[in-house]
Amino acid sequence: MEPKGQLGREREALARQPPCICYLKGDLFSCPEDEALAHCISQDCRMGAGIAVLFRNKFGGVEELKAQNRGPGECAVMRRSGRFVYYLVTKMKASHKPTYNSLRKSLVAMKSHCLENGVRRISMPRIGCGLDRLNWKKVSFMIEEVFQDTSIFITVYTL
Repeated sequence: MEPKGQLGREREALARQPPCICYLKGDLFSCPEDEALAHCISQDCRMGAGIAVLFRNKFGGVEELKAQNRGPGECAVMRRSGRFVYYLVTKMKASHKPTYNSLRKSLVAMKSHCLENGVRRISMPRIGCGLDRLNWKKVSFMIEEVFQDTSIFITVYTL
């Protein structure tokens, strides 16, 4: 395992160069505590499978999310332990599949919140590509397109 200082320097160097996405193998929840987190959910906020279960167990707040009444193409937000946690709403029900369009709109909504609130770093899994089965090549390109005009840096974690 690399010393944390070396990893930090590598991430800073990557942050100064396009693309805005860095890839790390490891546990998403081991990211620095000052980074925002993001993942995809359904409007019904079921979060009963995949990484969504880990978010539900770690951050709770299901009723808080439901009260925000966000639909597909929007983004629910909670603040936990000094950071924002983004819930990209990409479909109506947990049993549905998202579209690339709903994911793009959710990303744009998240970007707007980040810019309004000074968020510079987001850590996420390969959003939409686990149980939702979107194509990561298309999704990563979409993320780069949405965030290309910002200084927001995104780290994608894979196990």
